[in-house]
Amino acid sequence: MDTYTAPVRRQEPFSKGYLVIHSAPSALTRHIQWAVANLLGRSVLLMWRPQPLLSGTYRTTCEWRDRTGTGAELASVLRGWHYLRYEIREEESSSTTLYRYTPELGIHRAVLDSSGSVMLTENQITSALALNDDELRESLLRSMGSEWDLELEQFRRVELEGISQSQAI
Repeated sequence: MDTYTAPVRRQEPFSKGYLVIHSAPSALTRHIQWAVANLLGRSVLLMWRPQPLLSGTYRTTCEWRDRTGTGAELASVLRGWHYLRYEIREEESSSTTLYRYTPELGIHRAVLDSSGSVMLTENQITSALALNDDELRESLLRSMGSEWDLELEQFRRVELEGISQSQAI
């Protein structure tokens, strides 16, 4: 008697992620919509809301579950548009990666531990230790993404205020 054995399918590692576009000029919202939907491979509808901090800009959020590396691909696609401010958080089974972008600072990538703290690599620390005290401090702050946090914090507060107001209604 012949028996059928189904072929073994190799499972791609999956991750979940969260995209927050803090500000995008209105002229780019359709292009961003298309790029995100094209990358995620399905019909994604981004709900754009006015960004009160920057006149003429809009904000949106998007969650996904897809193959590992989707966060890096999104970060690469979006960084081509200079006027955006965004954050991407991709959570895999063993790590979390955070991408942040501002027009003035460019892109920053950080690996986070389970409590959300930025983890520095041995190379980052070794490079910083080769500097004088002031440069050391600046290098470590830059490696941790402190400049990005300072710039994006005001935009995060707008998002949090919007959430708290909608829950109060």
